Amino acid sequence: MISDSDHLRNQRLVFYKEDITRIDQVLSNFLDLSGSKCNLLIDKEGHMVTYCGDTSSIDEQTVAALVAGSYAATREMAKLLGEDEFSVLFHQGRKDSIQLTMVGDRTIMATVFDDQTTVGMVRLYAKAASDGLEKIFEEIGHRPPSRMQLDSDFGDSAQGALDCFFSD
Repeated sequence: MISDSDHLRNQRLVFYKEDITRIDQVLSNFLDLSGSKCNLLIDKEGHMVTYCGDTSSIDEQTVAALVAGSYAATREMAKLLGEDEFSVLFHQGRKDSIQLTMVGDRTIMATVFDDQTTVGMVRLYAKAASDGLEKIFEEIGHRPPSRMQLDSDFGDSAQGALDCFFSD
């Protein structure tokens, strides 16, 4: 039997530069509308997909790993309560807060905001951003897989480079 995580691993999305540009536009619009400080898009395994906004005060990679871990732990709590998962998590600090929004079944949008905006504004615009991102991911998922074409002399060139590298 194939688990959900195995299914996701087998169905990875490939992002091209144009895809990231479209994703960044959705995140930037959300940033502007919500008044948030930054938005990070993270896959469920803790890898950074992309981010926008002011991240100078945070370590994006560490936040990405912790967000994925937090989401995984909360998913288990949800199951104990009879839910499949919680789609939105919110952590409030004295000055800064973070909202984690599940986007589709692969990514988490982490929104960092301060007391200059409200959780209501973030939640309102997060839903629209999530819907926009899901639409992009659906289009990417239905794209036919690309077959990378190598030049006819690639093999000879690679063999020559390997011979040179491993020669005495």
